[in-house]
Amino acid sequence: MLLALLLCYSGFTALCLSMDRHHADLLGRKPSMRSRQWLKVAGWVLLAISLWPAVSAMNWALGLVDWFAVLMLSALLLVLLIPYRPRLALALAGVSFLASPIVAFAQY
Repeated sequence: MLLALLLCYSGFTALCLSMDRHHADLLGRKPSMRSRQWLKVAGWVLLAISLWPAVSAMNWALGLVDWFAVLMLSALLLVLLIPYRPRLALALAGVSFLASPIVAFAQY
């Protein structure tokens, strides 16, 4: 479930960065139209890919329940970090994105 959590947090952060306000808060500038589109696509792809480790660890019924729990946990973590520790939220997203392949190879 760690891999699903890392992918969900990275996906939600990418979706968050695709919005003008959050992008300006976290990075200090507004995103271009092209980077906004790429961030949206990357966020949705990461969220879709995060379903795979949840379902492969358990069957479809329990995997979907675990995936929804991981989705809520990662979104809650991001929502709580952005107003109080925005740089930590951004750093945590980078670490989770970079750690995802390592965790994937360690699990499978």
